Amino acid sequence: MFEDFIYVLTKYDVWLWRGFLLTAQLLVISVAFGTVLAIPLAVARVSKKVWIQAVPFAFIYMFRGTPLIGQLFMMYYGVGQLVANIDGIQDHWTWTYLRDPYWYCLLTFVLNTAAYVAEIMRGGIQNVPSGEIEAARACGMTPFTTYRRIIFPRMWQMIWPAYTNDVIFTLKATSLASTVTLIELTGAARKIVARTALPYEAFISAGLIYLIIVYVLTLGFKMIERYLRRSEKRKDKLPGKIKAMGV
Repeated sequence: MFEDFIYVLTKYDVWLWRGFLLTAQLLVISVAFGTVLAIPLAVARVSKKVWIQAVPFAFIYMFRGTPLIGQLFMMYYGVGQLVANIDGIQDHWTWTYLRDPYWYCLLTFVLNTAAYVAEIMRGGIQNVPSGEIEAARACGMTPFTTYRRIIFPRMWQMIWPAYTNDVIFTLKATSLASTVTLIELTGAARKIVARTALPYEAFISAGLIYLIIVYVLTLGFKMIERYLRRSEKRKDKLPGKIKAMGV
């Protein structure tokens, strides 16, 4: 078995490397754009006006309440089929991109990530101490400035562990891209199995790469978490009387 394991790593290292690059690309883009999209969704979710909450609530409920693989199939086979049936679309220059499963996978991962992160952010925003918000308003800060200088920094401090877990979840979710023909890391392992009939060696190789990615992500997010909590550490060093005054 050890010889077969070495064989897979040396013979099909290019397939595994390309699968890793596609997995990393899907992860980075999905998390980046999903997080940006989640911010206005979270802000709308904490609004006191029901009609403002309605649309983000429906969006979040739909993507959190349905399986990701079903979303992928609906996006690729459903939306993709509707696009393909548009008259003249296959002669248009955009068809080069519209027929590529990569874009449907990426859009699904972005929207799914946005739904989960928005709900995490909503909880963080609602848990920001009301005294800090009232103090910001008393200082004459506008709502935008209050969010930028008070709410969002405190929110990130509180939600960072949950956000880290969601990023790792998104990493594992990218393995579903292989179900719609994308050859990411899991897809590369399945391709190696089809070529060599060595399932244990192929999937163990892919699993080790996933573990390395998770370790690097966890290490990086831990460093960012320490940076986000630097203000709390400074506060802990203050004398007891000053801390009691709420400085």
